Amino acid sequence: MMLKLPENIETYRKALEIRKIGSRAVRRAQEENRRMGIPNVYSRNGKLYFEMPDGELTDKNPIFESL
Repeated sequence: MMLKLPENIETYRKALEIRKIGSRAVRRAQEENRRMGIPNVYSRNGKLYFEMPDGELTDKNPIFESL
């Protein structure tokens, strides 16, 4: 099966560039959160998951767990 290229290749290139910039910004924010001891929050299939600064993944909200 042959992939169909977008009709406007320049639009496609710009979209890839924007995606790359966004991905870089997300990685930097995640790294900064880890340095500051703030959990990173992810959503998968509508469910929230928390990556703790030590790398542990949990579905328990650490804010509510500490109250």
